[in-house]
Amino acid sequence: MTFVTPPGYQPVYSPVIPYIGPIYGGVREGTSIYIQGSIPDDITRFFVNLICGESESSDVALHFNPRFDGWDKVVFNSRQDGSWESEEKIRRMPFSKREAFEMVIMITSQGFQVKVNGKEFFTFPHRMPVEKIRGIHIAGDVCIQTINVIGGGMGGGIGGGMGGGYPGCGVGCMGGQPVYNPPVPYASMIPGRMCPKRTIIIRGMVPYGADSLRIDFVVSKTLDIAFHLNPRVKEGTVVRNSFIGRSWGQEERQLSMSPFIEGQYFDMSIRCGNQRFKVFVNGQHLFDFFHRMPFTEIDKLEIEGNMVISYIHF
Repeated sequence: MTFVTPPGYQPVYSPVIPYIGPIYGGVREGTSIYIQGSIPDDITRFFVNLICGESESSDVALHFNPRFDGWDKVVFNSRQDGSWESEEKIRRMPFSKREAFEMVIMITSQGFQVKVNGKEFFTFPHRMPVEKIRGIHIAGDVCIQTINVIGGGMGGGIGGGMGGGYPGCGVGCMGGQPVYNPPVPYASMIPGRMCPKRTIIIRGMVPYGADSLRIDFVVSKTLDIAFHLNPRVKEGTVVRNSFIGRSWGQEERQLSMSPFIEGQYFDMSIRCGNQRFKVFVNGQHLFDFFHRMPFTEIDKLEIEGNMVISYIHF
């Protein structure tokens, strides 16, 4: 099955390392770069560079370089006109061998704010205009599962695969700020309500022993559930339904397989179209759910059940 991603949301899955890919449209203040991966047992070091071009020799606006060398540390730096500048060494290591990680680089007015596994690590001050950034370069002893850019410049993707556009917005549709590591159960109003072409991104993990997850798109004034997405881990299926006028509708269960598996991460995008929701998980189109009521009345997202959520973006 060919995965055709929604505009503005085109992550890269399992890239070969070393990896270099362009960020079409560039970045700006408010952009977040999300990287999910794992650290091998025999690691010595790896790096993530935000580059001002599309090659290894390009200037580097941010050099993020964890080093496991007996004096574990993370080195930050930049390179201008072909020359490395002064290093900043943080003598703490946010990564662990043989463990998965989630890393977010947020571009703020002060600098590159780096968070690892939901905890703020360090903010590296800007040394050059972020508008010069055109790509990302990752190399070293690291395994990468997902790379994604949220809230970048308008346009295509990175390396033909990463979304540079702001996800989820059609005309008149306001985007919200990313939410990191929210507690479950979780409930939030959807900024600007649901609208055509909006994509909601949910990333997380299904813990061992999990039974059932529940993601509901709700009309708050009536408590109707326009779209009920219910992965049932033990059954290996994903139930879809609606709850309108105090009555459940017809369940939909047809699915070749469920990607929601104990102990594994999931990366889900739910895109609203004029006729249906399209749901993608881990780079694959999972199913469509046709609207059973006007989707523009949806104004709330609710999440319950056995799951750990690392990231939500409206």
